[in-house]
Amino acid sequence: TTLFRSPDTKAAPSEPTSTAAAVAKPDAQDKVTYLERLWELDKESRRGRFAISPHRSNYILPITYVESPNEKPIREDDPRRELKNPEVAFQISFKAKLWQDVFGQNMDLWVAYTQRSFWQLYNYADSSPFRETNYEPEILLNFRTDYDLIWLKNRFINVGFNHQSNGQTEPLSRSWNRLVANFGFERDNLALILKTWIRFTENEKYDDNPDIEDYLGYGELWTYYFWKGNKFGLMLRNNFDFSTNRGALQLEWAFPLFERVGGYIQYFNGYGESMLDYNHHINRIGIGFIIKDWD
Repeated sequence: TTLFRSPDTKAAPSEPTSTAAAVAKPDAQDKVTYLERLWELDKESRRGRFAISPHRSNYILPITYVESPNEKPIREDDPRRELKNPEVAFQISFKAKLWQDVFGQNMDLWVAYTQRSFWQLYNYADSSPFRETNYEPEILLNFRTDYDLIWLKNRFINVGFNHQSNGQTEPLSRSWNRLVANFGFERDNLALILKTWIRFTENEKYDDNPDIEDYLGYGELWTYYFWKGNKFGLMLRNNFDFSTNRGALQLEWAFPLFERVGGYIQYFNGYGESMLDYNHHINRIGIGFIIKDWD
């Protein structure tokens, strides 16, 4: 029995055209989503071990304006210092996979690093010092999931260890260690990442910020929406203590500019923008550039 029959020669010219059309117009469902690319959740996006990829946003804001800079800790260190309202802010963040398909299961082991700096570039009287830099290494075990939850799809759950500090000496030193659990959801052009944490107990003698959870709480929600090459972001955080309620909001708009670099506007209002400012209310807006991690 013949399983494959040679096509009629008259019909042959139409086949390449059909094939080319199929290649040129792939099904929209085949497009790699933001979370798939971010955590290499499907076979098409997987890059193996030790390949460096973005973790959080990588950006520089050459111009930001802070309504009320936190001068108290700076002046405790040096009473003569003053802070300017405008400053530069930037963040670098990357990760690499250490172990793909851990024990042959749908999970990967990652190591990540994020560094965020606030630079008093326009403070010429003080020789333009770096006011604050936060260092945040993490190790995360990421479970690739595909569960329906109401109208969203749960795409990943990762758990791990997170250290965050500003590398300063007293009285400016700030740090904490956390057990973290993050949950990723998406639907169409919408992506949500719920981040939760529990702080590891520290010796009171060495605890630089014993009340940090009163300001940062126990988690935050990041929401992203993608539309015509734009990326809109919203971060919400709250301590859920209604007697002394504190929280934070961050709004982001990243828009097309160049092939791999976009324009970026960021607005932050609340507590916990940086380790040094965790207990100081910050109101900041900035504009600059971001390395595209979408589209």
